[in-house]
Amino acid sequence: MSLSSFLNTVAPYLLSLMRIIVAFLFMQHGGQKLFDFPAAMPQPVELLSLIGIAGILEFFGGLLLLFGLFTRPVAFLLSGQMAFAYFMAHAPKGFWPTVNQGELAVLYCFIFLYLAAAGGGAYSLDRLRRKR
Repeated sequence: MSLSSFLNTVAPYLLSLMRIIVAFLFMQHGGQKLFDFPAAMPQPVELLSLIGIAGILEFFGGLLLLFGLFTRPVAFLLSGQMAFAYFMAHAPKGFWPTVNQGELAVLYCFIFLYLAAAGGGAYSLDRLRRKR
């Protein structure tokens, strides 16, 4: 088996693994805002504020991505949320993402944009739903 053929075989499984890990990490940002877990926010978050809505999207959108359910539309929505977060909270602090602490927002934005195009991979509820 050639390297190229091997990589083509494992790509859908690695896509699922990436989706699961990214979703789990992303959910922690929402959990912090909504449930003070795994760490508390400096101030309580109003549920219907911008940061509260961001927490809802991060936690529950991340949960849907974790299971690979509605992966494409959810990932597209979260990509937009991360672009919005970057330009609202980080870009005004400086041009470079390492200076304005926006690296994670940029990274999540483009990973979610990729997931919106690629789908959930081999291990996803979307794939199970398509089989039926």
